[in-house]
Amino acid sequence: MKTRMSSEFIFQIFALLIAIIVVHAVYVGAIRPAADAQIRQEMALQAAGEDFVPERSFAVVIRDFEQEACFILLIWALAIMAYKGRRTVQEQQLLDRALLEVPDGTSVLPEDAREYSRALEALPDKEQDLLLPRTLLSALQRFATTGSIQAVSDTIKEQCEIESDRLDSELSMVRYISWAIPSIGFIGTVRGIGDALGQAYKAVEGDISGVTVSLGVAFNSTFVALVLSIIIMFCLHQLQLSQERLVLDCQRYADKRLLRHLVAH
Repeated sequence: MKTRMSSEFIFQIFALLIAIIVVHAVYVGAIRPAADAQIRQEMALQAAGEDFVPERSFAVVIRDFEQEACFILLIWALAIMAYKGRRTVQEQQLLDRALLEVPDGTSVLPEDAREYSRALEALPDKEQDLLLPRTLLSALQRFATTGSIQAVSDTIKEQCEIESDRLDSELSMVRYISWAIPSIGFIGTVRGIGDALGQAYKAVEGDISGVTVSLGVAFNSTFVALVLSIIIMFCLHQLQLSQERLVLDCQRYADKRLLRHLVAH
């Protein structure tokens, strides 16, 4: 468990670094040059007094630092959720395997529990760390110790509840990112409005180009942040749904493949 947590932490650190490098490279190499060129062209047309309709191109909308930070956090959150989703898929695949070979009509006594545990203990270490083998092994060990079917049922339920709580707590970073992205968008809004107010004297003199650019920063940052937050929340909801379904399926698997075969003295 500790090894898995450390490897997941290292993955998150590298995912953040890669997201920063890739997004910043795209911004420096493509997005900001294209957006600046378009803004300069529009400001020149406005200064010349020509009639034109400003374009809300994708590059202009996402050009500022707040939007760049939002995209970095989006990619980081998606990478974290992809990592956890991949593990959930691995857990789901175990549900299609017969980890316990208990024929129908066979009764499992407390003294038989050790024999059935050997099949689970023979699994690779990575598979033993998954929820289903851990739950089945704990249930068999409890049955061998107590000989109580109720104790086995409580063990299965307890293991599934602990796993559910653990999975939920591990998503705290993704929830923080989903909160941080709109906050960064609002920071851009405050910055843009502040810049616009600072250039109000130019608007009084007839030059409104600086004010319009600053207001664009204000509204574009909030718009982008809210859209990205919606994407993250949708993906987070789907991940939580698959994890909750996994815990319930594991509990049903243990009840069907093990619990109903147990016979106490």
